[in-house]
Amino acid sequence: MPYKSTRSRRRPAAKPLSRGSGKQEMKNVILLQLPPSERAAVFSKLEFMQLPVHTVLNEMAEPIKFCYFINTGLASILNVMSDGKTVEVGLAGKEGFVGLPLIVGFDTSPTQTLIQIAATGFRISGKELLDCLRDCPVLEKSLNRYSQELALQVTMVAACNRLHEVEHRLARWLLMSQDRVESPSFLLTQEFLAHMLGTRRASVTVAAGILQKAGLITYKRGNVTILNRAELQDASCECYLQLDSQIKNWHNRLR
Repeated sequence: MPYKSTRSRRRPAAKPLSRGSGKQEMKNVILLQLPPSERAAVFSKLEFMQLPVHTVLNEMAEPIKFCYFINTGLASILNVMSDGKTVEVGLAGKEGFVGLPLIVGFDTSPTQTLIQIAATGFRISGKELLDCLRDCPVLEKSLNRYSQELALQVTMVAACNRLHEVEHRLARWLLMSQDRVESPSFLLTQEFLAHMLGTRRASVTVAAGILQKAGLITYKRGNVTILNRAELQDASCECYLQLDSQIKNWHNRLR
């Protein structure tokens, strides 16, 4: 069962660390792939941000004031129902960008995006991003391509949540998260995992117990550590490999 949104609770705010990106280690894939001419136009507009857990990057149906190039950590893309319940439909990490509706002319988002693993990112105002896109064709193309990758991910996650058992979905989620944060360990509560997988906490306990008894993960006091990635991949449903393979095929065709 999806959990109710905590939208009414006080949430942490993004904190600017410095203006510009020159002194910060850049990991965002989209920004790293920009040619020098576009970097000069874009980087001066970026603000490096600390993004604590539960920071909301954009709220459903509200104006998008800022866009974010995720640098470290993990953002969760949530579908919010009329009764406040939410379920995760996608993930964004260092490969990603938050604020895609703006690049196709929409000023609000159909989903909510918030930080689920403490992150950093490069923030740019919506207006400044649109100004940059007029002179940055590579950036515009990269964002359009990422939108297709995210759409594929959303489609796959929806099918996975409907068809596969919780322990297989949990394995898939952990693999996807590790790909983005580049760490085998995550601070994740059972409530959070239930929220992300669209199931009950009791089901998460059972699923985590199955993976732990198999020696694939440890899970203690909200900390999950992947012990054996290869076997965890075997324990995952087919969705992880299908999604990974499709995106890699797309990238290979662009080379």
